[in-house]
Amino acid sequence: MDVITTHLNADFDAMASMIAVKKLYPDAILAFPGSQEKNVREFLIQSDYIYEFQRLKMISLDQITRLIVVDTRQPARIGNFQKCLDNPGLKIHLYDHHPDAAGDLSGEVEDVRPVGATATLLSEIFQERKLTVSPDEATLLAMAIYEDTGSFSFNTTTPNDLRAMAWLLEQGADISAACQHISQELTSDQVSLLHKLIKSSTTYHIQGINIVVARLAVPDYIDEFALIVRRFMAMENLDVLFALASMGERIYVIARSRLPEVNVGKIAADLGGGGHASAASATVRDMTLIETEERVIRLLHKHVRPESLAWELMSSPIISVDPLISINEANQILTRYSITVLPILKNKNEVLGLISRRDASKAIFHGLGDLPVTEYMTTEFVSLPSTATLADIQKLIIEHRQRFIPVVDNGILVGVITRTDLFNLLINDQSYLPELTEGQNQPSVERRRNLNNLMTQFLSREIIILLRTIGEVAKENHVTAYAVGGFVRDLLLHVKNFDLDIVVEGDGIMFARKLADYLKAKVRIHEKFSTAVVILPDGLKVDIATARLEYYEYPAAMPTVEFSSLKLDLFRRDFTINAMALNLNPGHFGILVDFFNCQNDLKDRQIRILHNLSFVEDPTRIYRAIRFEQRMGFQLGKHTERQIKTAVRMNLYDHSFGRRFYQEIRIILSEENPLGAIRRMSQFGLLKFLCPALKLDQRLEEILEETHRVVAWYKLLYIKERFRQWIVYLLALMARVPTKGLYDFCQKFGVPERYSQLLIRERVEAGRIVKMLERRKQLRPSEVYWLLQGMSHEGLLYLMAICRNKSGKQAVSLYVTKLRHVKTHLHGVDLKKIGYPPGPIYQTILNHLLEATLDGRLDSREKEMQLLREKYPLNGDEGM
Repeated sequence: MDVITTHLNADFDAMASMIAVKKLYPDAILAFPGSQEKNVREFLIQSDYIYEFQRLKMISLDQITRLIVVDTRQPARIGNFQKCLDNPGLKIHLYDHHPDAAGDLSGEVEDVRPVGATATLLSEIFQERKLTVSPDEATLLAMAIYEDTGSFSFNTTTPNDLRAMAWLLEQGADISAACQHISQELTSDQVSLLHKLIKSSTTYHIQGINIVVARLAVPDYIDEFALIVRRFMAMENLDVLFALASMGERIYVIARSRLPEVNVGKIAADLGGGGHASAASATVRDMTLIETEERVIRLLHKHVRPESLAWELMSSPIISVDPLISINEANQILTRYSITVLPILKNKNEVLGLISRRDASKAIFHGLGDLPVTEYMTTEFVSLPSTATLADIQKLIIEHRQRFIPVVDNGILVGVITRTDLFNLLINDQSYLPELTEGQNQPSVERRRNLNNLMTQFLSREIIILLRTIGEVAKENHVTAYAVGGFVRDLLLHVKNFDLDIVVEGDGIMFARKLADYLKAKVRIHEKFSTAVVILPDGLKVDIATARLEYYEYPAAMPTVEFSSLKLDLFRRDFTINAMALNLNPGHFGILVDFFNCQNDLKDRQIRILHNLSFVEDPTRIYRAIRFEQRMGFQLGKHTERQIKTAVRMNLYDHSFGRRFYQEIRIILSEENPLGAIRRMSQFGLLKFLCPALKLDQRLEEILEETHRVVAWYKLLYIKERFRQWIVYLLALMARVPTKGLYDFCQKFGVPERYSQLLIRERVEAGRIVKMLERRKQLRPSEVYWLLQGMSHEGLLYLMAICRNKSGKQAVSLYVTKLRHVKTHLHGVDLKKIGYPPGPIYQTILNHLLEATLDGRLDSREKEMQLLREKYPLNGDEGM
C-alpha cells in the first residue's frame, strides 16, 4: 500500500502538495495525519472538486509499504504515521521545502529545494517532466504558494516561486479564487483574542533586533490562531513575532519573521516543532505558558545573538598554587590578590583541586593552617573547554552554583571564569532587557500599571499612609520594597485584605528593624528564613521577606537587573494570581509589576500554576488551589488540573505529611461554605490522603449539607460565644470513618494535642448521644440538659448535624438556645445561710432545683424555697 501524507494541522501548502504529488503516484492513498487548518477544512467542504482523502482510522498502518511525505520531514509531525516507520522494507519518499533539521527522516527519494513553498517544488517537477495540470489543480497550487510566501512578502520568497506562479497562471490558475480562500476577515471573537494578544505582548531587544513575544490563555482549542497572529503582525508592522497560546493541555507556538537574522524555523525545531526561516510552529506539552515563554526567550538569545565563548570571558594568566604549600600560605595569596578561589596545579598545568578563601579561613580558625593545601581542597568541580558556550557557563554557575570554572584545553589550564565574570556580561549587555513602554510601531504593553487611583478608591487612608511609609523607609535605606501576593490580587479584585506581605530587594531583616524603629513597633526576626514580622501598636502585622539576590534562575530573561530577584521571588509563588507586586518606593509608588500577565488570569478567573514542579515542590498548594477556586468563584486551568492529577498519582502526600497540611485543611474548613472544596477534593482523589477510609458517599454528602445548615443557623443566633467552625466540619467529614481513623488523621498531620483530644472526645460523645436521641423520641428538658451538658459548642453542632430524627434535632436546638443558660435562683451561698451543713448535699439539692426549673415546675425563689422545705427539711425548719 502506498500512502501520501503531510504534517499535522495541515495548511494549503500541505494539502495542495498532497493532491499534486498524487500525479506522480496515481495509485497512492491520500490521508491526513490529523486535523487541518480551518480555512483548509472549509475549502474541502465547499470545493466542487471531490478529493479522495481517506480517514486515518480506515488505513492499516502495518500494510503500508511506501510512505510519501510532503511539506515536512520531521517524524513527530506526521502523527500516527510514525507507527509505520518500522514496517519491514518500508520505502520513504520525501518532498519538502523546509531547511534541514535535527531528526529529519531519510528517504529512498528526497527532493528538497530551498523555495518558498512545497507547491513551488512540485510545480517545477511538473515542468521538468512536462506534466500538465488542470485549472483547478493550478488554482490550488497557486493558493499554496500565495499563502506560504505571504503573498510573496516573506523573506523566504525566491525567484522560483514567482516563476512557478507564472507557469500556474499559464495553466489556468484563478487568482481571484485563490485570494478568496486565503484572505479572511476576523470574527468578533477573533478580534477579542487579537486584542488580548496585543495587550500581553513584550518587545525584547536582542542583538539590535526588536522581537515581540505575546501570549494568550484560552480553555479550549481555537481555530485560526495562525490567522490572528498574521493579522497582529500586519497591524503592528512587526519584524519578528512569537505568539504563544495555552489551549487546553497544550501550548501552541506560532512564529513569524521577516528578517534573515532570525530563523524561526530553528527555534521551533528546538521546541519540537518545525517550519522554515520566516514561518514556523510548535506544540509544547508538559510545560506551563510561563515556562514556555522563558524557553522561547532562552532560544532567542541562543540563536539570534552570537554565542559568547569561554575564551572570550576567561581571565588569564591564572593565579595558582603548588599542591605542597600550606593552607596559611594559600590564604595569604588569596588575601593579597583579593580573590576567592585558587586552583591547585600539578606540574604547573593540571588542575588537582580548588581552595576557597572561606575553606582556608575555617581551617586556620581550627588550627589547621600548617597542613598542605591538598588536605582541604575541593575536588568536585567541572571544567570547560575554551570553546564552551555562554549556555554551558550559565548552566554551571547558575543551575549548579559552581562559582569558579577552570577552562582547560587538552588537559592544560588556560584560564578561569568566575561568577562575577558571567554576571558582569549579563548586566552590561542591553540585549537582555525587554522594552516595557509603548513606542512607535510597537505593541502596547500593560505589564506595568499605575494603581494609585485604585488604591485611593479601595484602601483606607491609614493603609495608604502605612504603604507610603514603608516605601520611604526603604528608599532611605537603599532597598526597594514591594507589596506582594494576596494583598495585590485582592486590590485588583476590589476586595478588602489587610494581610500585608512585603518583599524587599536587599537586606529584609535590616529593613524590618528600621521600619519597626520608625513606627515604634515590635519586630520578630527569623534569621534562618530571612523574614521578619513587624507588629504595629494597633496590632496590625506586616510580614517582611528578603528577595534572594544570589539566586538567578535565568538572568537573560529578566526585564532588568533591578527586578531580577523580584521576578524569581514571584516565580516561586503558588499561582499566577498571587505573583504580582506593587512598588512602594517614592517615585514608583503604586506601580504594579506583572512579569507573567497575571492580570489576564484574574480577568479570566483562572487559577494557574507558574511552573510544572509547583505541586511537586509543595503539595499543600493543591489544597490552596481548590480553596482559591471555591472562595473566589474561579476555575482551575486545564494544565493546572492535569498537574494536580499527576501529583496525586505520584502519592506525594505519602512523603510530605505534617502541620502544613493540617493548616491548609483547617483553612478550607473555615471557609464560608467548605462543601464545594470538599467535593473538589473528592473529585481529585485527595480525601484518601486524609484518611484511607474516607469516601464522599451519599450519606456523607447529607451530613455535610446538614452541617452547613446547622452552622448557618447557629451564626444567625448571634450568640456571643465563638465556635471553631473547622472543628465542626472536620467532625462531620470524619463521621463515616472509625474513630481510629480520626485519631490517625490527628497523628498524621500533627494536629495540636488540645484539638486532638477535643475531636476524639466530641466524636465519641456525639456517637453515644445520637443513639440515645434516636432511641427515645421524647425527653424531658432536664434529661436533655444532663445528656448534653459538658459538650463543646462544636460537638453540639456536629451532633445536631448527624442526628436524623426531628425530635433529636429539636432537643439539641433547645439546649443550645435555652436550656444551657438556665440558672437556679438559689445557690450554694444561700444554702449555707439557710443552715444546710456544707457537703455533698449541696450538689444534690442544686441539681434537684435545676432539674425542676428546667422542667418548668419552678420559676421563682419562693417555689425553690418551698421545694427545699418539702424535700430537704432542716430540724425544726430553722431559718426557713
